[in-house]
Order: sequence, then structure tokens, then C-alpha cells
Amino acid sequence: LHLSLRRQRQMCIRDSCLIILSSIFLFIYHTNKRIDKTIIHEKPNYRAIYHFTTPDKWKNDPQKPIFLDGKYHYYYLYNHDYPNGNGTEWRQATSEDLVHWKDEGVAIPKYTNKNGDIWSGSTVVDIKNTAGFGKGAIVAIVTQPSGSDNQQEQSLWYSTDKGKTFKSYGDQPIILNPGTKDFRDPKIIWDSQNDKWVMLLAEGTKIGFYESYNLKNWNYTGGFFTQNIGIVECPDLFIMQANDGTYKWILGASANGKSSGKPNTYAYWIGNYNGKEFAANQNEPQWLDYGFDWYAGVTFENGNSTDKFTKRYALAWMNNWDYPNNTPTIQDGFNGIDSIVRQINLKKQTDNTYSLISQPVETLDSLITSTDNFKQIEVTGSKTLKVQSEAYQLDADISWSDAKNIGFRLRESSDKKRHIDVGVFVEGQYTYVNRGFTGQPDKSKKYIESKAAFDTSNKKVHLKILVDKTSIEVFVDDGKVTYSNEVFPNLNDKGITLFSIGGKSIFKNVTIKHLRSINK
Repeated sequence: LHLSLRRQRQMCIRDSCLIILSSIFLFIYHTNKRIDKTIIHEKPNYRAIYHFTTPDKWKNDPQKPIFLDGKYHYYYLYNHDYPNGNGTEWRQATSEDLVHWKDEGVAIPKYTNKNGDIWSGSTVVDIKNTAGFGKGAIVAIVTQPSGSDNQQEQSLWYSTDKGKTFKSYGDQPIILNPGTKDFRDPKIIWDSQNDKWVMLLAEGTKIGFYESYNLKNWNYTGGFFTQNIGIVECPDLFIMQANDGTYKWILGASANGKSSGKPNTYAYWIGNYNGKEFAANQNEPQWLDYGFDWYAGVTFENGNSTDKFTKRYALAWMNNWDYPNNTPTIQDGFNGIDSIVRQINLKKQTDNTYSLISQPVETLDSLITSTDNFKQIEVTGSKTLKVQSEAYQLDADISWSDAKNIGFRLRESSDKKRHIDVGVFVEGQYTYVNRGFTGQPDKSKKYIESKAAFDTSNKKVHLKILVDKTSIEVFVDDGKVTYSNEVFPNLNDKGITLFSIGGKSIFKNVTIKHLRSINK
């Protein structure tokens, strides 16, 4: 009996030891798995926190989003063969709030008809079945480089499954090239006053106007000739109601004014459209962005409101054809980012002219995780905040008396040597964004500081600045002047410094809203 009891005690001790060892092993195993997951999750990369990016490979031109069944359907040029070329196709993403996006895959594949790959164009919802594909069919008209000589011609594609997939109307383009080198980027709108479809085409330095009643047969009605802004692309036409109640037509296009010291972004004119052609109130265009990286911009209606005229949305490709491949995101398997969606309104200015003003879309606030507030900060020289971040919206009211240069150094390194500067240069009477002190894509050093004229006589300014891993977007005062720039700072550079050179400045209502990722 004594031996039996001793054996039982030994067995219990052995079993207890086995249980303890197993528990220790399981604890170590699961802890290591959690550590591995954390390491994988926190691996540094250049994927934007809250900007739309292509899932992989390459993206460039946005296509005008349409609103259907409670969602915005957004198509963009995509190349799954990047970096090896071989053309683009249309990939789709959908969103309910213009902040969170769901990838829907390729909607119009390249090289599925005889006309080549798929370039820019636009889509419309054919509510009245004018084209004969059924009520509510989505019709896309796109540019394709047809024939052996790759002439730019316009082809029709249509969707009967709410934009998920498209079918080619045929190998024969619906608009043949009239013998010009540049003949692309069709933009279609419905002219409710004349009950017809209107198309704009980028034709070198001219924007051509066309009309149709069935989306298949088109007639030329007139043209708008631009001056001193290079070849135009991605034309745009819409009507808006200004803050004084008047209605104005706006004609827009992506253009290159760098030869005359103008932006290389989205030019627009205020004027009148008579159903045939557009007449501008002024020959000189205004610009929707003064940065280096807001190209192929599109504007589109607010789908959630019956009011289609007082508020509109806009977004653009954040890159520049002078340095499209100079991005460290390639190491993460992609190259392609869009600006945030911005809300645009039409405002009458003090000189009785009209201008588009921009602000970030309101739904961006859904990403706020925390906020830092500073009621008032007096700065002479510089003052570094204790707050650090890589993705946020910063607002501030700044006033000065005798200071010469006022603003922020953002994404600053701990040794203060690397940073992006946003501010007001009083003597030069301009606002600016300078990315020359950090990693940025322009190796030629031609695109270092973007700037726009600013009346410094009032000695005050409101700056709204959106900072992300690879971008800076700035809205000055009411948003008549905006900047969108790619930047590639060291991922550890997260400092924020206020500066006032040549005198004292007062920074009031400094608010930093930290933004979470849209990819979680």
C-alpha cells in the first residue's frame, strides 16, 4: 500500500510538471506569434494612411465618379504590368463617404477589342435609355489608340450590371480621328436645357465640343482655344450656383503653365455655355491648385443631395509626368496615390469676379482618433511642439506685425535638418510650400517650392494643412489657393515646429487632428 501511494504521488508530480511545461510552451508560442504579427503589421512602409492608393502596381488618371445605389463608383487608369509598360485599363473602387474605398477589381480590361488599351474617358448613367442598352445602363466613352499608327479615337463601352463589368460596343470607334495628333479624354455631361448629351475632347491646345442624342452618333459644335498653358488634357464642364445666387458655367482642363510661371495642374475659366460652345469671361485661367502634384483632376456631383449646383467634389492624381516613377512606394509594390476628395464651391470675390474655393471633404472627420489644441502660442524664431505625428490635419490662425517669414516646419527630423516648410513670405507677398529640405520626387530640383500670390497687408492668415506619409495638402484662408505636393520624408521624421523669422507672430487656435488609417 505504501509503495502504491508513493507511485501515485510520483505520477501526479510528473503529470503536473508536464502540464506546467505544456502551458509554458503554449504561452511562448502564442506570444511569439503575437510578436511576429506585430512586427509584420508595424513594418515601415510608404502606403498612405488616409489617401486612396492603388492596391498594387500603377495608377494614374482618375475618371469622373458616378453615384449609383448609394455609392460612388470610381474608375481609374491601372496597369497590372507595371513597371513594364503595356498600357492601361480601368480599375474600379466604390465608396459611400468618399473617404473609405473598396477595391472592385478591373472593370474594362485592356486589349479585349481591336483598338488597343484603355485610356481616359468618362461614364454616365443612361437613365432615359437613349443608347438602347436599357434604362440605367452605364455607358463609358474612352480613348483608345486605334489602328497601326495608334491614332487616338473614341470607343464606347457599356455595362448592364451596374458598372462591375463593361462590354465593347464594337471594334469600330464611334468618333474617328479627324487628323490631329492629340484627340483624347472624352468628358460627357447631360445638357438638361437642350435635352442632349454633350462631349468635350482635348485636342492639343483646343477643347472641342460635340453633341449627341444617343451617345453613339456625335456632331461637332464648336471649340475653345487656350493660350500659353501647353497641351490640355482631361477637360471638364459644369454649372454651379455662386454664394450670391447667380449661376455660372465653369470649363476646366489639366494644363501645363510652367513655361510662363504658372501651375501644372487644373486650369479653369468662368463663363457661359450656349449649348454649342463656351465663352470665358476672362482669357486668363484660374487654377484649382498651385502645387506640383494635382493632375488629371475631375469634378463630380454630390450624389447624396438634390442640390446639384452649390456644392461639388473634386480629386486628382498626385503625381507629375516630369518624375512619375521617382517614388519609394515602389518598394512596397505600388505607385499611385490620389489627393483627398475636396468639396468645391463658387464664390464671388471682392473685385466682382468668381472663383472656385476648396476645402477637405467633411467626412474626413470620421478618421479623427485624437486632437491636440493650443489656444495661443507666441513665436519669435522657432518653437517645437511636443506633439509628433505622421498623419493629421493641422489648423491655425496666424497674425504678425513685423515678421518676414511665418509658418510651420512639418515632418521634421529630430536634428531639425529635414522638414517641409509651409508658410507666408511677407516681403514676397506669397504663400508657399517648400519640400527642398526633405525627400521628394524631383531629382532635377526644378520643383522645390510651389507658391501663389497672397495679400499680406492684413497681416493674418488661416492655414489648413493635411499631412500624410507621402503628401502635403494646404488650404489657404477660404481655399481659393491650395497646394498638393508629393513628399517622401524619412518615416521617423514626425516633428512639428512653428517659426516666425524677423519678428514675433501669434499662432492662435492651433488644432491638430490625428487621423487613423482607412486600410484597417
